[in-house]
Amino acid sequence: MKISRIFIPSVYVNCYLLIDEPSGALAAIDPGDDISKDLLRFCTDNGWELRAIFLTHGHYDHVGGVPALRRAFPNVPVYLHPADADNKDPLMPTAALGPLTPWKDGDVVKLGNLNIEVLHTPGHTKGSVCLLCRDPLTVKDGGTPDDQDVLFTGDTLFAGSCGRTDFPGGDYGEIMASLKRLGELEENYNILPGHEGPSTLSREKGSNPYLREAMGL
Repeated sequence: MKISRIFIPSVYVNCYLLIDEPSGALAAIDPGDDISKDLLRFCTDNGWELRAIFLTHGHYDHVGGVPALRRAFPNVPVYLHPADADNKDPLMPTAALGPLTPWKDGDVVKLGNLNIEVLHTPGHTKGSVCLLCRDPLTVKDGGTPDDQDVLFTGDTLFAGSCGRTDFPGGDYGEIMASLKRLGELEENYNILPGHEGPSTLSREKGSNPYLREAMGL
């Protein structure tokens, strides 16, 4: 498993490229603005193939680059939770994204040899999800499961904070329940959020006031 980050300054969002190296399959996570030329060059230079676009939720700063990617990479599926789909609100322009592939809590999407598990974590939006990805090669080669296991948290969990809930569809009680669910995960996942820098789940359990409140600590 290989992960590259493209920071998109126009919307201050982390777009992640998740790659299964043995197969060359690549997924773009939360392309918030037009990254089509950069991604096309990245794929050409390295022999990767864009197989999917994963959206952690429907806000414009996480989905704005989808139309350009679809023009550059026709027929690539775009995954989004149905609760955030077909929305015409300026903050969530998902009705303009074209056909969407729905996913729900508990779904497992394959990317080459990788399995990406969908955790529905509403609160920031009704359709927010976190994406859990374990690296099978790391475990096979004798590494511990948390060497490279990753949780893409979108705008649900940040380093030291959590997503705001004052936008339409936001709900503080829901995000507390979602954070509690993340806090109850047993492994020490690497946290890759939609904004700001990375963290680990154990670090957030120890110091994040919102996660600790959600866990009753």
